[in-house]
Amino acid sequence: MRHPFWKNLPVTIRPIVITGEPVLHRRAAPVEVIDDEIRALVADMFETMDAARGVGLAAPQIGVGLRIFTWQMKNADGIPERGVVINPHVVATKPPPGEADKHEESEGCLSVPGESFPLRRGEAATLVGQDLEGRELRYQATGWFARMFQHEYDHLNGFLYVDRLDEKWGRKARKVVKGNGWGRAGLAWQPGVDRDPFGHDDDGAEPEPAGERAD
Repeated sequence: MRHPFWKNLPVTIRPIVITGEPVLHRRAAPVEVIDDEIRALVADMFETMDAARGVGLAAPQIGVGLRIFTWQMKNADGIPERGVVINPHVVATKPPPGEADKHEESEGCLSVPGESFPLRRGEAATLVGQDLEGRELRYQATGWFARMFQHEYDHLNGFLYVDRLDEKWGRKARKVVKGNGWGRAGLAWQPGVDRDPFGHDDDGAEPEPAGERAD
């Protein structure tokens, strides 16, 4: 289902850049003016997110260093399942003590395609930002929706979820990145063309609830 503002805009499924691309590892710039160029970018972000079967997508993941992210995710918090936020600020509760459960707390990321690692995050988060009309948004999220907000907000500050893993899982993630030949500029995958790195081409499953993919 397309967002209403897409009606008269051509849209493009953009390549998703992979860890090592510089735009993923630096702080994104604020959006100064919400104009037709920004609206077109957001339309492309929704189209790309849907093609990748993700539950969230940040602008740096398609190579654009601006503070915008989109989402498509069911929730019990009364927040629209599909949305976009511009110049967001997210404040999360402190993660509970203890080690993350690999069965219940694993995240994945479209920019670390096909992989997932356990990460403990705050169980609630507050999002403040602007919609495409420049109006203020304020949402209180819990559970996986709060996790998604934190995951996407990290992207806008130059962090991937693998940067936040504990020592054991961080070591495994670094090994995977090296083994896949990632960690350098110029790598990307194309949703709708390349094989789905999370295997959903095979099972037709819905996106799993986390960061972006299981994300």
